[in-house]
Amino acid sequence: MPRRTPRTALDRLRTPRLFPGFLKVASAGALLAGLLSPFAPAAAAEPESTKSAAAAVVDHCGDQCHDILPPGQNGNATLVQILLHQAFGTRPSHSDDQLGPYADLATRYGSLTDDAIDDFFRDASFGVPADQVASTIRPAGRSDVTIVRDKATGVPHITGTTRYGTEFGAGYAAAQDRLWLMDLFRRVGRGQLTPFAGGASGNQAMEQQFWRQAPYTERELQEQIDNALARAGSRGEQALADVEAYLDGINSYIDTADRWRFFPGEYVLTGHKNALTNSGTIEHFDSTDLVALASVVGALFGAGGGGEVSNALSLLAAQEKYGVTEGTRVWESFRQRNDPEAVLTQRNGSFPYLPRPDDPRGTALPDPGSVVGEPLVHDRTGSAATAAATKASEEATEAALTSARTGMSNALVVGGDHTAGGHPIAVFGPQTGYFAPQLLMLQEIQGPGISARGASFAGLSMYVQLGRGQDYAWSATTSGQDVIDTYAVELCQDDYHYLYRGTCTPMEKVERRNSWKPTVADGTKAGSYTMRVWRTAYGPVQYRATVDGKKVAYTTLRSSFLHEADSIIGFQMLNDPDHVTGPESFQSATQHINYTFNWLYADSAHTAYYNSGDNPVRAEDVDAEFPVWAGPEFEWRGWDPADNTAEYTAPDAHPQSIDQDYYISWNNKQARDYTTAPWGNGSVHRGDLLDDRVAALVEEGGVTRADLVKAMAEAGVTDLRAEAVLPGLLDVLDGAADADPVVRDAVDKLTAWAASGGKRAETSPGSRTYAHADAVRVMDAWWPTLVRAVFEPGLGSDLYTAFTRNLRVDESPAGSHDGSAFQHGWWSYVDKDLRAVRGESVEGPLARPFCGDGDLAACRDVLITTLAEAAGRTAAQVYPGDGTCQAGDQWCADSIRHQGLGGVGHDGISWQNRPTYQQVVEFTSHR
Repeated sequence: MPRRTPRTALDRLRTPRLFPGFLKVASAGALLAGLLSPFAPAAAAEPESTKSAAAAVVDHCGDQCHDILPPGQNGNATLVQILLHQAFGTRPSHSDDQLGPYADLATRYGSLTDDAIDDFFRDASFGVPADQVASTIRPAGRSDVTIVRDKATGVPHITGTTRYGTEFGAGYAAAQDRLWLMDLFRRVGRGQLTPFAGGASGNQAMEQQFWRQAPYTERELQEQIDNALARAGSRGEQALADVEAYLDGINSYIDTADRWRFFPGEYVLTGHKNALTNSGTIEHFDSTDLVALASVVGALFGAGGGGEVSNALSLLAAQEKYGVTEGTRVWESFRQRNDPEAVLTQRNGSFPYLPRPDDPRGTALPDPGSVVGEPLVHDRTGSAATAAATKASEEATEAALTSARTGMSNALVVGGDHTAGGHPIAVFGPQTGYFAPQLLMLQEIQGPGISARGASFAGLSMYVQLGRGQDYAWSATTSGQDVIDTYAVELCQDDYHYLYRGTCTPMEKVERRNSWKPTVADGTKAGSYTMRVWRTAYGPVQYRATVDGKKVAYTTLRSSFLHEADSIIGFQMLNDPDHVTGPESFQSATQHINYTFNWLYADSAHTAYYNSGDNPVRAEDVDAEFPVWAGPEFEWRGWDPADNTAEYTAPDAHPQSIDQDYYISWNNKQARDYTTAPWGNGSVHRGDLLDDRVAALVEEGGVTRADLVKAMAEAGVTDLRAEAVLPGLLDVLDGAADADPVVRDAVDKLTAWAASGGKRAETSPGSRTYAHADAVRVMDAWWPTLVRAVFEPGLGSDLYTAFTRNLRVDESPAGSHDGSAFQHGWWSYVDKDLRAVRGESVEGPLARPFCGDGDLAACRDVLITTLAEAAGRTAAQVYPGDGTCQAGDQWCADSIRHQGLGGVGHDGISWQNRPTYQQVVEFTSHR
């Protein structure tokens, strides 16, 4: 094998379619002509060096570590490159070279072998073979760091002889690959995207969604990083030095790119730079920008909880329908706090968290009809006052306040006792959506106290957040346990004062006044608005209501509020080979991550799991499912409002284990008695698609990397409803559909589809036509109709509607283009209800039968009627088309589309439900 470029010896010491098409082709020709004139200087090359590092780091993966992150490593494009792409479809190198292999797995996984993994994943070994080095630079001419990029993917391999140089290189490489994206998201985190990128309704929605959850002042952004690092002792001091060096690297690249005019072309298209004179400014980054970025990432993927007001409204609807006692029983059966049939990641032991109190105290349910959402946006002008802008605001509000966050991650980990090679195997990664450029970026970092390769969120890549070390790998899935509570603060004097521990106290007003005007990139007409948040000691106001006739504001308080930077120490530890030496030290590192994640680990001999997050200890007998009164007796134990700290559950109370025979995680329930905030953790969950397959592999033994990839890939193209619920529906219909030829035909097609595995897969690679296309169409049409017909008659319209706000009825891939699917839906309810109506045993049943009011014949009639209706719907009716797809195009409706965050776009790929960034690892030795 070709010799690898050596690594440095070590000195020992952690959504919605929001952006429009970025540039209209009509404007590209004129701009391109001007920019290719003699007045447009060519981008200058960066200084290069071929000098390599002094000593090698041992890689214990034995060429058995792979990863993939579509569409490609290169997320920056100059103005000329953007215009060429818009005019002729060309793309910069390494901007899309991981998209094809990623997409191909959906249709070619069936015959996968270990030898063919390279066809779908890229080598994730340390270093670069000498004949595969594409470039080597010393950023800013520094002698203590090099950035080597490989020919295959253009991933940066950063090697430093000093800690400062290493982190300087990480910052420089991040800016090389994602400067424009980083700039966007520091504005998103501050609620200031539209003045920077334009007033498109998607931009409005994005800044509103995130700023509502983290309305920080500049002082608070700085205090968060100061406080987090001050509390961490010597590691905090090192992290502060790392941040400063990382920022220096980013800013050095900005200066170099600005001087030589190879900065991202979006700065010109949005009016921040002049292509001819080079006037204008690309603002330097500082530490507060990193906190703003972290707040976005934490809100998207690591902040479980919320939804208490929606829970209260559905409980009240249930009590109105059935009476207090029976209504509460019905509500609890749909909530499924601790369903005994739910698939688990940690299968042994009990980890009680937020059990239902026998006699709850302090619950503050609203008076019927009194709840009103707190408006965020005020004083709209111009394009901010359009119907599209208003709709975007409504969607942003829903996304910010729901407990059902979507599009997360999965993991499959098998212990060495069950593998062919005798070493653990892991196939895992985060499901972070599909963007162009991607939110994550790949890198390898080698330097004093750092040795890792993997993915990091752009702008936070001073450490690898998900990846591998010298002899271990780790990844995460979103866990969703509840760290967000809603408090009812009693108002006094007026609507902007509240009782705080007996004193009438003014709320704090925090505002953002945003305005925008048309640019080449975004032609949205001029507009403006003010975002206004009223803050209390118990968090921002989200709703207003009355409780027992008293005027209140409902606020949300999350444990990570004012603590967006705290997790930096955990990620620093994960990158430190002297800290992570085995599963126990891995778990100790993840204990320092305050966001809510499931962490999975594998080395050559061991596997491990740990659930992270600052879980506040609630006051005794407080039910965190609902709003509670604000007051000392109902506050989190030890809560200090000055810095939002509290007493948290001890590390040993979090779900965790070492060397379980296998682990799966797909945002399912973590462990027995461990309540999660999202609804829907019942008898049917997409985690079952993994668990059933991995359990069968483990039972058979001799598991290979290819086996585990195939299990993941097959689950990723399987319709959960078809595999887990459809057989029960067909059982009820058995023999009863013959009288209606339309129903009989639909049953036959659905039966054949279920027998073939219930996949949403092409007939052949590139056909863009599904096998069993009619069955898929019928199922997509039938499910929402079926659910309503089964449950609404018994629940009544008001309660049914309230429950659908707690948990959506369906989450098929059709129309979303997001990839992630089947996380939230009513599949468990239908499964449990059908089994009950058929007289089968059900653990954790619904409070009463619903289909046909419990009568099997009547239930069968409901199914026949709704199936006949669904079968009669045309493809154009089921898949009505959108800005991307023609009506009736089933494959296109499911297809994954990379949401444009810059000037270079990508073609759609076949649907698959899998991590965006994914590793396949099997270590063969250990230090």
